[in-house]
Amino acid sequence: MLRALFRLFLAGTMALGSAIAQPGRGAGPQAEWQRRAQPLLREGKLEEALAIYRMELKTSPDSAPANISAGTVLDLMGKTVEARAYFQKAIDAAPDARAKANAQRAMAMSFAFDGDCKNTAKYEQMVSDYWKSRESAEPGNAFYQQGEMANEAARVCIEAGDFDAAEKWYLAGREAGLKEPGIPAGRKALWEFRTDHALARLAARRGNKAAAGRHVAAAKAALERIEAADPDLYRQQSVFFPYLTGYVAYYSGDYHAALADFQKANTNDPFIQCLLGMTYEKLGDKDKAFEEYRKASKVTAHNPVAAFAKPFARKKLAQSGATHAK
Repeated sequence: MLRALFRLFLAGTMALGSAIAQPGRGAGPQAEWQRRAQPLLREGKLEEALAIYRMELKTSPDSAPANISAGTVLDLMGKTVEARAYFQKAIDAAPDARAKANAQRAMAMSFAFDGDCKNTAKYEQMVSDYWKSRESAEPGNAFYQQGEMANEAARVCIEAGDFDAAEKWYLAGREAGLKEPGIPAGRKALWEFRTDHALARLAARRGNKAAAGRHVAAAKAALERIEAADPDLYRQQSVFFPYLTGYVAYYSGDYHAALADFQKANTNDPFIQCLLGMTYEKLGDKDKAFEEYRKASKVTAHNPVAAFAKPFARKKLAQSGATHAK
């Protein structure tokens, strides 16, 4: 089970992907209302999905899955203040500490949709505190979860422009993750890769090209250690290196190099799609830029990637007068 959780972590927080499960996921068989709403959510029919969630809440007002689902859809619609009333209900009505932490994590992501680094970190810390209380009972999972919460906060803070807070949380995530008892060599190298990946991006955002280059080199060396220790893990992680080099190139003003690297990354990732759109704009290709923004605007996840990509793409498309999924 832990290995499955860890692979979700790799494919999520590191890949800028699904760090938070979709509503109703991971809690056994779905209820009938969830089965009806999920296809609508995937198709971007947010109003229709929300209507189902609200109908369920009429009969089960304290339902954590229904409250979190409703809040998630409202965040995707850009109605974050309204969304947080549902998340708060889920927090207040949580039947146990773990359910409360799950609802607090959803609240953190709601603030992320507003680019609110401070409040995102506040709620991620609450979740981390829960996992800290589980260190004795679940030593393997508890440290990993604390690291994941810190990195989620950091992902929001860097794109919100609070670089000092982002650095603090990235380093805290590394520190927590490396405390995992008996951590394998490949996983240890992964934490180093993730940390230098983050520090390189931060250096690029701060305009320190030399420091960014040093951290890119360190990230590459860590990736090579992953390859030596765990080839399967390396195959999962290698795609994130061109994302790093593309990011550094973009914020260093080398847009042609950025484009070439981003095209080697996971181009199905809404965050990468936004970066591609930004790069095409710098290169003067508005049509391709807005094609990428339209793709990114369709995201229906509730995680740091979606929290950046959904409002960013929506804003870009609105500025262009383009028609896009709401």
